[in-house]
Amino acid sequence: MGKGGGCVSSKNKTSNSSNKYANTAKNSANVTSPTKNLKIFIVFYSMYGHVECLAKRIKKGIETVDGVEGVLYRAPETLSEDVLVKMQAAPKDDSIPEISSPSDLADADGFLFGFPTRFGCMAAQMKALFDSTGLLWKEQKLVGKPAGFFVSTGSQGGGQETTAWAAITQLAHHGMLFVPIGYTFGAGMFEMDSILGGSPYGAGVFAGDGSREATEAELALAEYQGKYMAGIVTKLVHG
Repeated sequence: MGKGGGCVSSKNKTSNSSNKYANTAKNSANVTSPTKNLKIFIVFYSMYGHVECLAKRIKKGIETVDGVEGVLYRAPETLSEDVLVKMQAAPKDDSIPEISSPSDLADADGFLFGFPTRFGCMAAQMKALFDSTGLLWKEQKLVGKPAGFFVSTGSQGGGQETTAWAAITQLAHHGMLFVPIGYTFGAGMFEMDSILGGSPYGAGVFAGDGSREATEAELALAEYQGKYMAGIVTKLVHG
């Protein structure tokens, strides 16, 4: 999304250019008061409720860390009500608002984005939200903000890792910091006795044909991811 710039040979022009970019960096820095209650936006799209379950458990994990608040938002729906009915989409929790404007994202200190996979990539509704952030990109409003992902897939080979992997490009163009969980969840990452969603990239759930619900192990990983991200955001802001 960015545009490259040429080199400047003049000594004076180099100085002016340096000053210009120094000012840009200064203006785009995210300065947070030590007394501010930090906010992590949990922005998600969920058609059948699986991603929403993870999102709510992530919020619980975030709020185990003092001074950090988890704020739930839905990505705006792009399908008509008639189509959603035909697809047997789950009813939406009216207590969770949609992002009213992409500019609202600038108020967050960090993000966890959740979405189901569509052929190994994020669902179109979430991509549409990212596609609407051009002004934020232009004004460098999200630079340096940490973000992570959590996902839902229909099968064990359906993209638990590739869906998050493909989404990293969205963060890179905004200059955001991708925060994976790695294997910090410990033994829970190596569970082999039952089907378990999630990966080093973030929490996950297997939806199957839509009837399978998230297991306690999958929800526990989501809660852990929320707590982990809250710790990272706190360190980045307060040192």
